Amino acid sequence: MRFVLDASIVITWAMRDEDHPLADLAFVQLQSGSAIVPGIFWYEVWNILVLNERRNRIAPSDSAQFLRDLEQFSIVLDSSRGSHLMDLSRTYKLSVYDAAYLAAAQNNRVPLATLDKNLEAAARAANIPILA
Repeated sequence: MRFVLDASIVITWAMRDEDHPLADLAFVQLQSGSAIVPGIFWYEVWNILVLNERRNRIAPSDSAQFLRDLEQFSIVLDSSRGSHLMDLSRTYKLSVYDAAYLAAAQNNRVPLATLDKNLEAAARAANIPILA
């Protein structure tokens, strides 16, 4: 199965003290399927890891191992143009970064996996299925 993978899901995999059924489902789906991500995805993951290193929630060596493990999955960059991101951002009151995930799901006609409540609400309003 293909789906758009939000960084909010991925980070629960890296943090040992976090757990969520949707994140678990996305992990299982990704083992035999593929995920589509907007260009901002890797920057978000790297940033969240560094922030959590500063908070002593994860060691730099664990971040590095997590990234090596994550690169083993089929995660592909969305190739569609994002010219309508500002419109999606305005319509659904999202950051342009979150609108990129919404646009990727919309453009590829695939479900969205996210733990971000605002992004989930926007997806539902735009009739984009949520991974479930």
